[in-house]
Amino acid sequence: MPRPFAQPAAASGTLRFSVLGPLTVHRDGRALPLGPLKQRVVLATLLGSPNSPVSVDALTDAVWQEDPPRTARKNLQVYVSALRTLLGDDDPDRPRLTHTCGGYVLRVAQDELDVLLFRSLVREAGTRAPRQAARLLRQALDLWQGPPLGEDLRHSPRLAEEAERLELRRLGAYEDWAEAELELGGAPAVAEGLRDLVEHHPLRERLRCAWMCALSAAGRQAEALAAYDDYRQLLARELGLEPGGAMAARYRAILAGDDRAPAGAPARRPSGPPPSVLPPDLADFTGHGTELRDLADLLEDDAAGRVVLLSGPAGSGKTTLAVRAAHLLGDRFPDGRIYVCLRDEDGRPRPLPVVLAELGERTGRSGPPGPEAWREWLARHRVLVVLDDVPDESAVRPLLPYGGRGRVVLTARGQLGGLAPVHRIPVPPLGTAESVQLLAGLVGQGRVRADRDAALRIVRACGGSPLAVRVSGMRLAVLRHLPLREFADRLADPAGALDELTSGDVSVRRWLAHGWEALPPEWGRDAGRLAAGTGEGPFGVTEAAEALGCDDRRAVRVLEALIDAGMVTSPCGEVTAHAAQYEIPHLIRLYARACGLGTPVLAPG
Repeated sequence: MPRPFAQPAAASGTLRFSVLGPLTVHRDGRALPLGPLKQRVVLATLLGSPNSPVSVDALTDAVWQEDPPRTARKNLQVYVSALRTLLGDDDPDRPRLTHTCGGYVLRVAQDELDVLLFRSLVREAGTRAPRQAARLLRQALDLWQGPPLGEDLRHSPRLAEEAERLELRRLGAYEDWAEAELELGGAPAVAEGLRDLVEHHPLRERLRCAWMCALSAAGRQAEALAAYDDYRQLLARELGLEPGGAMAARYRAILAGDDRAPAGAPARRPSGPPPSVLPPDLADFTGHGTELRDLADLLEDDAAGRVVLLSGPAGSGKTTLAVRAAHLLGDRFPDGRIYVCLRDEDGRPRPLPVVLAELGERTGRSGPPGPEAWREWLARHRVLVVLDDVPDESAVRPLLPYGGRGRVVLTARGQLGGLAPVHRIPVPPLGTAESVQLLAGLVGQGRVRADRDAALRIVRACGGSPLAVRVSGMRLAVLRHLPLREFADRLADPAGALDELTSGDVSVRRWLAHGWEALPPEWGRDAGRLAAGTGEGPFGVTEAAEALGCDDRRAVRVLEALIDAGMVTSPCGEVTAHAAQYEIPHLIRLYARACGLGTPVLAPG
């Protein structure tokens, strides 16, 4: 058991958190002792997603990586308790560190955390004229006190990734500052200010271009031309590429003695409407009103994070919800709205180069696609990108913004616990009333009123899945002669229910199969055993252990892994893992049993 390292602190006083340099917390100018390394890792991880839930799994991964101890969850509770004491968290009306169904949330105001203030200044600078923009960006850059999070916390891969993201945001702010200063005639300051950055980030083209332009504008044309030539040779040697068109054009202008165009001058926006490459919105969109409002609020709030994840089992309505929001918010994203699916028609993950090529085509960009070029484009455009059906963190991490104006909505069956900072919105099953409303919109209100009991049986057999309800409605709309009661009887038969949930080329069974095939083999076996060995409705750890043929400790780990994969759900609440209740979504259970995926095992002992 860890010994908390936290001295009692009064609730009064101003707190200041800093991650743009070594992790520090000050109260009224006095540095607070942050405790042992693991406790500092917990604090840094929470500050990486301020005002957003951070799951227990994400905290565990940040602290212990691949080999957490048996007492990891209890240890985290000790660290959180110590942090609450340290931060003077004794206000019952507005507690600073709380637990929600999504995880732990650290409440931090913008003026209390340097990275929030940094982002605010950079964002405001993007709306101002060059003189004000340069001043705001200089204020933002002056907040930095060294390498983000310091050196001691980077042993955690999760925090190392967060530090890298912060450093890239800093580079983007430096590039914005340099371009604003060049427009104001501040070339000498830019030439000196960027020298070390270019040396440490030699392949960052926008930075190199600003430095080259600053050297030229300061009367150092020979050095400017050498900077370009060095970059051209490095790019050819390392990547087999040529410098981008904008930098090559500036080089030619310098050769011709024309230094009038400022570095980084924004390209003219093409005439015509912005790109909108979205699936059609559903006129009969039903339910998930709370989730839609939460998603819209996050996307409209410039102070919120730039990535939102919608998670839930296959067929839960994640894609429909994301597309609906994208259509509703068209006026908020003047540079366009884009949809790309990260799996092919057979449910297999699409290679990253293929996805990048499609994004390049959607945005009208030329040249070899690459993650860095995509991120730079995303940072410069007020665009909404929907990346649908994300297989895992590695498939999407190179596509996420580190800063700037773009917003991204992800949909995934699992929680993608390795991504941070991300706002997570679980997409729950539809309620009974919403499901009946959706069914009635497809088959007709009169038909549902004539046999409401049968309609209720149909939607309950669909387990709250919008996909299953929609497929039932489409099937019944075609089979006008089929009474609702007879269709409800067919769905009541577990052996044939999934055969009925098919309409044309839309099949619930196929969607479920794709989700199952995406699981690691051992998870699939465990999920099948749970489906075969537990009854409908909630079950506890003891029942899960019996179905899995293992002890309670391993059962908890299996359940938590399947929650992360979207195959098992659990209610909210800060309870011990052993006391929690779990549930397998109805259609997932039905698919596992119909396919005989639950291999019987002997109970332990």
